Amino acid sequence: MKTLGRVLIGIVVILAVLLTGGWLALRRPDIPWPTLQAKYANGASRYMDLPGGLKVHYRDQGRRDGPTIVMVHGFAASLHTWEPWVQRLGAHYRIITLDLPGFGLTSAPEGYSLTRSGFVDVVDGVTTKLGVTKFVLAGNSMGGGVAWNYALRHPDRLDGLVLVDAAGWPQQRADGKDGPFIFKVLRNPVGRFLIGDLDTTVMTRAGLKDAFAPTPEMVDDAMVARYVEMSRGPGHRDIILNLMGGFDPADAATKEKLSAIAVPTLVMHGDTDRLIPVSHAALFGDAIPGSTVIVYPKVGHVPMEQIADRSAADLDAWLKAKVWVAKP
Repeated sequence: MKTLGRVLIGIVVILAVLLTGGWLALRRPDIPWPTLQAKYANGASRYMDLPGGLKVHYRDQGRRDGPTIVMVHGFAASLHTWEPWVQRLGAHYRIITLDLPGFGLTSAPEGYSLTRSGFVDVVDGVTTKLGVTKFVLAGNSMGGGVAWNYALRHPDRLDGLVLVDAAGWPQQRADGKDGPFIFKVLRNPVGRFLIGDLDTTVMTRAGLKDAFAPTPEMVDDAMVARYVEMSRGPGHRDIILNLMGGFDPADAATKEKLSAIAVPTLVMHGDTDRLIPVSHAALFGDAIPGSTVIVYPKVGHVPMEQIADRSAADLDAWLKAKVWVAKP
């Protein structure tokens, strides 16, 4: 028995060494800002200093004298996710996109702490500093949550609100699943510790394919690399991991909260979204007075990328009918 015990202990030790070695082998360092900027910034990229040491990456594109739309990306994404709409709508509208702290090319000082409500302050800071007094605010996924919270805190600054597969309601999937595996890991403190410095390529690819379902073929190596490499911006991983561990249920959407939104609101949602159930579109539509709801069949979490032509045309038509008369 003693021999068997020693053998079992030896096996456990060997497995522990192998697992530790594998974990160490998969660890990846931060990528310096100049490297990321050289690869993912373009001629429209600008940087703005905001309180707290933030340097926010943004792009101010389109028709300079046109009505303004501000677009806020979702979790793990960046302003790049809006480029299909910028290309299709820029002839008529001024379009401002930005990277939230912890994402894209926006940098923050070491030890920077952020709450979800802090995202609202960033949107307000960027638009105020650019001298934009009134605008339509669009947000996808987590950015949708930022957008409706902004509408509640700064109703006087908005001409309209666009929620694209927006987050906010308690997550209840009809199929009983919890969404992509990476989100399950990030919700667990031990998981956040273990994954903090690891190469997340495999999990990122799987998460993106979930987001783009039922068109996972749109997820290519370049897109996966962009998401993975941008997540390794200095300080990004600490901000994201702290953010995932700090969700307060009191921040969730309720009908009572959202009923206070008085600006024209467009709700867009793909009916095969595996991250946020399509049923949440109806919840937003029911809660926000006078809102318009469009559900896209056989479209997932990011209709602005999956069906760029159709979703941009729908937004344009809604803006002309409910918010502005576009200039010729």
